[in-house]
Amino acid sequence: MQPKTLALIDDDAEYSEFLTQFLQEQGVTVSRFDDSNALLAAPEAFSFDFYLVDLMLPGVNGVELIKILRRRTDAGIVVVSGRLGPEVFREVITAGADMYLVKPVQFEQVSLAIAAVQRRVAKPSAAEAAWKLDRASGELIVPDGTRIQLSEADRQLLECFAAAGGEPVTREALLNKLGREVPDGEADDGLSATIYRLRRRIERATPTLVPLQSKSRVGYVFRAPLQLI
Repeated sequence: MQPKTLALIDDDAEYSEFLTQFLQEQGVTVSRFDDSNALLAAPEAFSFDFYLVDLMLPGVNGVELIKILRRRTDAGIVVVSGRLGPEVFREVITAGADMYLVKPVQFEQVSLAIAAVQRRVAKPSAAEAAWKLDRASGELIVPDGTRIQLSEADRQLLECFAAAGGEPVTREALLNKLGREVPDGEADDGLSATIYRLRRRIERATPTLVPLQSKSRVGYVFRAPLQLI
C-alpha cells in the first residue's frame, strides 16, 4: 500500500530526483523540498499523506521538523539519513518518526518502508472519533472530552466545516460565512490568520491532533467527523 501524496524533504538534489522518479512510477505524487522552511511555508505543508525526512537540512533541523509535523498530522513519517548512532535513532523516534533508514539505502527498501508504515496509518483509529460543535454553549467538544470556548468567528467557520461533511471548503465560502468581502487579486483577506487563531486555540486546550488543514489552491478541510449538537 502506497500513499497518494508524499513530501520528500532532502537537500541532496540528485538523490531526491531519482527517488522521486522511482516513487512516481509506483503511482505516488511526490513534492520535493530541499529546505525544511520551504515545506513549512507551503500551503499544503500538513496535508500530505506521507513524509520522507532527512535530518541534516537547511532551515529547521530534521528532528524539530518531525516534532512540528507530528503536532499537525498523523501521516506516516520515515527518516532517511546518513546520521548514525543509537542516540540518533532514539531522538527521531521520540520526536514522532515511524521508521528510521540509514543512507545509503536502496530505493526499493525505502518503498517497502513507506508501504509498511502506510498500512498502519491508513487503519481507522480513535482519532477518527467525532468532534462536536455545541451551538447552544458556543463550545467545541474534542473526542477526548475537552470543551473549548469559541469566538463567534470560530463557530461560524466550524459550522461551514460541519456542513461540508469532510469535504474541502473554499476560501470564498468561508469568507461569505464570516460576512467578509472576497478580495480581488492577491489582497490579504485575513482568513489565514483567523484559521491560525482557531487552530492555536484548539492546540492549547488539548493534545489531540487538530484535523483542520489547508487544501492547496482550494481552501481548508476538517479531516474528522464534525457534528452539530
